Amino acid sequence: MRVLVVGTGGREHALALSLARDPAVSEVHAAPGNPGIGAVATLHDVDLMDGPAVAALATSLGADLVVVGPEAPLVAGVADAVTQAGILCFGPSAAAARLEGSKAFSKAVMATAGVPTAGSRTCTNAEETAAALDAFGAPYVVKDDALAAGKGVVVTNDRDEALAHAAGCDRVVVEEFLDGPEFSLFVVCDGTVGRPLLPAQDFKRIFDGGRGPNTGGMGSYAPLTWLPDGIVDTVMEQVVAPTLAEMRRLEAPFVGCLYVGLALTAAGPKVIEFNVRFGDPDIQPVLALLGSPLGALLHAAAQGDLAAVPPPTFADGAAVTVVMASAGYPEGSSTGDVVVGTETLAAETDVDVIHAGTARSEAGLVTAGGRVLAVRAIGADVADARAKAYEGIASISFPGAQWRRDIAAEPLGVMEGAAALD
Repeated sequence: MRVLVVGTGGREHALALSLARDPAVSEVHAAPGNPGIGAVATLHDVDLMDGPAVAALATSLGADLVVVGPEAPLVAGVADAVTQAGILCFGPSAAAARLEGSKAFSKAVMATAGVPTAGSRTCTNAEETAAALDAFGAPYVVKDDALAAGKGVVVTNDRDEALAHAAGCDRVVVEEFLDGPEFSLFVVCDGTVGRPLLPAQDFKRIFDGGRGPNTGGMGSYAPLTWLPDGIVDTVMEQVVAPTLAEMRRLEAPFVGCLYVGLALTAAGPKVIEFNVRFGDPDIQPVLALLGSPLGALLHAAAQGDLAAVPPPTFADGAAVTVVMASAGYPEGSSTGDVVVGTETLAAETDVDVIHAGTARSEAGLVTAGGRVLAVRAIGADVADARAKAYEGIASISFPGAQWRRDIAAEPLGVMEGAAALD
């Protein structure tokens, strides 16, 4: 099987690594990729937002499957262009990708499907926003209705801060605060059938203790031993099945990864948000533990035939990912800083360096974005994997590097939102 992975970040590197380790995958290509992906895949310089160009590349390569990683090209219809060219694509159509492209659309789908989630109001001006904030009360949750690269959400006790965030957006969704530890569940979907992967936890805020502004994610781990038994079955029954049914009713069947962000409240799991792709970095430890072939799973989903392949299996133990970000992140980023030490981890069988914002220059490997790279480690348990990940972090350096020191630290059910509100 020839597979083309579309994207440039850590998610795509993790996907490419798993696909390259799949005996059924003969070739891995990436467009446009990054230096880390280039070690396991052939890179192609293509605009990932240009659907016809991606489809033409896939056709020229004789690709059997295209995997679109990021949300922006999915919302823009790149998957539609690929499927119209007669090539299987793992990733939803533009119509189905509205589940992430519009928070308001997503909440409407959840309401119709009876999915347990936070109460919300969609607001288009300051008066509506103020009324919604007063109706739900503090902590205030304000979400940009459009794509915002994981940084469009403000959770705060400061009403003025909430209003200011809303003022910078065309339209916002104001929600009630869901009190409980957060976790992510990735479900591979073929439009009708969903196959859940391991739940993971993602640490969104920039500073230790869940403080500071939201980022795209500073680290993650799996499995979550603190989750009660049966939670995944509950989410599949109460959230995923009715959502897939509603999307079929809307004539926008969902094919791809449905990312379900959840809070474990006193009343049970409730949906914080839907995304339409694998999350980054929270998918990284999940893929590290995946024991069954990734290529066959994604191919079956794209073909609409998940029922024909066994459910995914996972290895014992645990995996932890710790992200290293550049100076100034998340407000900005520093580029061109030389990165050293990644090569020292190449011989470690339990550790991977996942590239996200890197590039090659005459000076060598350099920073090229906010989240630069991640160190992912597997171990006998979370503590073991965590120790290996931080040992790996200590081997790498670049000017202004920043990372959290508490990824996957005890207690394992930490609440990022609540900590930020202390």
